Formats: sequence, structure tokens, C-alpha cells
Amino acid sequence: MAEFFSTGLGIGLIIAAQCLLVIGFVMISLLFLVYGDRKIWAAVQMRRGPNVVGIFGLLQSVADALKYVVKEVVIPAGADRAVFIMAPLVSFVLAMIAWAVIPFNDTWVLADINVAILYVFAIGSLEVYGVIMGGWASNSKYPFLGSLRSAAQMISYEVSIGFIIVGVILSTGSLNFGDIVRAQEGSYGLFNWYWLPHFPMVFLFFISALAETNRPPFDLPEAESELVAGYQVEYSSTPFLLFMAGEYIAIFLMCALTTLLFFGGWLSPIPGLPDGALWMVAKMSFFFFMFAMVKAIVPRYRYDQLMRLGWKVFLPFSLAWVVFVAFAAQFEWFGGAYVRWAVGG
Repeated sequence: MAEFFSTGLGIGLIIAAQCLLVIGFVMISLLFLVYGDRKIWAAVQMRRGPNVVGIFGLLQSVADALKYVVKEVVIPAGADRAVFIMAPLVSFVLAMIAWAVIPFNDTWVLADINVAILYVFAIGSLEVYGVIMGGWASNSKYPFLGSLRSAAQMISYEVSIGFIIVGVILSTGSLNFGDIVRAQEGSYGLFNWYWLPHFPMVFLFFISALAETNRPPFDLPEAESELVAGYQVEYSSTPFLLFMAGEYIAIFLMCALTTLLFFGGWLSPIPGLPDGALWMVAKMSFFFFMFAMVKAIVPRYRYDQLMRLGWKVFLPFSLAWVVFVAFAAQFEWFGGAYVRWAVGG
């Protein structure tokens, strides 16, 4: 058996099994994310939320998914059929393949590459094409306006996210997520993590992640009160489900990035307690809870406020932070808190 798994076919089966394991985790998590999002929103509004299908309503997300799958796929007469169908597939597939470089524990990663951050950033920059394709192929004004808003919004906040990540890279000396987490190890537990030296950037990254994933209060591409539902107006059934799944997977990915970059990934917050994947999942779940709370309590921004925040506040602030971290790392200010070379030196 050991010899078989060292052959090309055996290695291929191992890789396929690992891919299915990651996909299974993300898709099962997706069901609970949707359920949790609705429950949190309901609790803030002092109502019950999903509570009928299954125990405590836990199977409501499964019922909703089945409902979308068995519905008829309606394609508008004037739409570009090929692009119309490809758009939700692009959004879903790109959101999914970004998980290939996300580690859940030390060595628990599908592809442990040295440029993992560049990989995620490249995939994230391509996700806007799914929204643009959906808005354009629908051959309708409201979806097209929503896709244009999404393009401007996602590009704007990708810039600030990039500069925030550059600060973490400067402190670590590596673009590998495993090295970034290991650079946050220490005898002080959670006070060794990057949230403390990069404290202002935690808030900027979180808010930029909301805008990057079209999440309230920055859900301007969908904006039901203005654009009916934006780029999703003409979609129904499985294509609409793929758009929604891609959006939630991207949100969960941002929770994972926040955990890895600033909150120690799989590291235990208390010295002496064992590290492990449970810490990683728990931290990701906490940040999704924060995403859900923001959706429930913060009113939607106007589009001009959104652009002003991205270009006139976040961009100069994050750029100035990169300069500060570069000097702090070079001259080892604050006891070397900003220079933790995981590789090189």
C-alpha cells in the first residue's frame, strides 16, 4: 500500500482526497454560516430567525439550497447565454480555489507555496470578473450599474488591503502563511500576535474586507433599495445560489486571512494550552460573527462616502503605515516587535 501511494496514481488520489476534504469543510461551513448569519440578524432584531426545519432550524440552509437547485433556470431573452451562465461559475470557483493555500494547522495546507499571499491576492482580484460578467450578460441597466459599482469598489479597497498586508510581510520577511503564523509564536500567547504591533491596521483590514466582499454596510453592488438587487437581478435558481455561495465563501476566506495575518492562526491564545486547528476555526467563526453584527447594526453607506473612505482615508493611512513599519523593522524599534524574520534575516 505504501508503494502504491508513492506512484503517480497514488499521489493523484491523495491530492484529490485532500482537495475534497477542503471543499467539504468549506461547503459544510457555508451551511452553518448562512444559518448563523440569519440567526444573529434575527437576535439583533428580537425575533426568532430560522427555527422550523430541523432541530433549532439547523437544516434551514439545506432546505434553501435544495429549493434553489430544483427551481427552473430562467435566462432573459436578451441575455448573452454563455456569459450569463459562466458568471456565477466564475464567482464560485475563484472563491473556492483560494482556499488551496490556507493552512488550518502547522503543515495542514493543500499547497504550501512561498508566495501564498500573492496567490490569494491574484485570485481575489479576479473575482470581480464574475460580477462584471453577470451584470453585463443580463442586458439590463440595473445589473450593469451594480457590476460597475462592484468593479470600482473592489479595486479601490484591494489597494488598501494590499498595503496592509505589505506591513505584515515586512515584519515577517515571508509571503507564506505558515511563516507568518510561526512568526507570531512566543511565551506571551495572544500578546505575541500581530494585532498588537499592527493594531490600527486590524480595523482597516476588517473594514476593507467588508467592502471587498460587498458586505453591508458596503453592499452597494446589490443595494436592494436602489438597484432592485444589482448584478443578481436577472438570476434565479442554481446560478443565483452559486453567486450567494461564492460571496459567503469569500467572506469566510477574509475571516481566515484576518486570523492568519493578525491573530496567530492556529496558535493558542493562552501559553501552555496546545495549538491546533480548533483555534483556527474558532477565530474564523468569531470574525464571521463580527461580520454578521456589522450587517445587523450599521446602516448602508452612500456610494460617494464609500469611495471617499477608500481613497482619501484608507489608502494614505495604509501607505503611511507601510513606511512606518519599514523604519521600525530596519531600526528594530519597540524591542524588535516589527521585525520577526521567519525566513532570511
